[in-house]
Amino acid sequence: MGVCVGAPFRRRSHLRNLRPLWIWPAILWRPVSTDGNAIFGWLARSTYHGNAARGLPMKRSLRECVAAVAMLCCVAVTNAQPRPVVVELFTSQGCSSCPPADDYVGKLSARSDVLALSFHVDYWDDLGWRDRFALAQSVERQNNYARNLRRSSVYTPQLVVDGRDDHVGSDGKAVAEALSENRDGVPVGVSVRDADVLVEIGAQAGAPPSEVMLVAYLRHAVSAIGRGENAGRTLEEFNIVRDIRALGPWQGQVQSFRVPRSTLPRDATDVAVLVQRSGQALIIGAAAHALL
Repeated sequence: MGVCVGAPFRRRSHLRNLRPLWIWPAILWRPVSTDGNAIFGWLARSTYHGNAARGLPMKRSLRECVAAVAMLCCVAVTNAQPRPVVVELFTSQGCSSCPPADDYVGKLSARSDVLALSFHVDYWDDLGWRDRFALAQSVERQNNYARNLRRSSVYTPQLVVDGRDDHVGSDGKAVAEALSENRDGVPVGVSVRDADVLVEIGAQAGAPPSEVMLVAYLRHAVSAIGRGENAGRTLEEFNIVRDIRALGPWQGQVQSFRVPRSTLPRDATDVAVLVQRSGQALIIGAAAHALL
């Protein structure tokens, strides 16, 4: 299949698209606790300290205690099962080569052993159509992968599998190979309780320094394209990323995070949690949960 890329694949300078590789400011939530008895310590304490960005002020309730116990069970189950393969598609409504890859993500989204996410980029908007789902965060993430994977330019549709290698478009062989490998990962639990998303990362001895990321996404959308390379087409899109944020570092300890649902995009229907080695390297843990 074709690709929408810069030189040498397309006679179009892509230097302006391979933007500086700085780290975008991230909104951090202070962990509920970080020691080996994190959850039980959490149950014992009566209040949080600090503002919403550092842990929400509130008192413990019976419901929250039950939620904490449920999170313990969730982490235990996750620890006993392989993590899903994480497939990141970098795509654009302005790229005529992208619809087949979007369809492929739709097929992957129905699988329980794959976590597929669509990151819409904005650097093709000047071709005549502005992608309503494009995020500067998605462009920055793709640029980081270009640096890590030693690519001279970025392109669409690009599939990145588990943060370690990339492929063009709907490369089913690459995903099949990843599924055949050992995928035991970091225990990750995620749940939604009342007004908050609760994230629990289990312990893993000798784990490398990593970052915990929360990705909010829209499960499904249909877009009628009026101009550009896909003019006149109706595109069906899946697992569209609407927000990416860092929750904090992780170095092998039990750790909890709490994110107010009110801070997530209104059109988000689900959240994914990624545990990724520092520097946006290999993804070593993942889980997802519906918000609705």
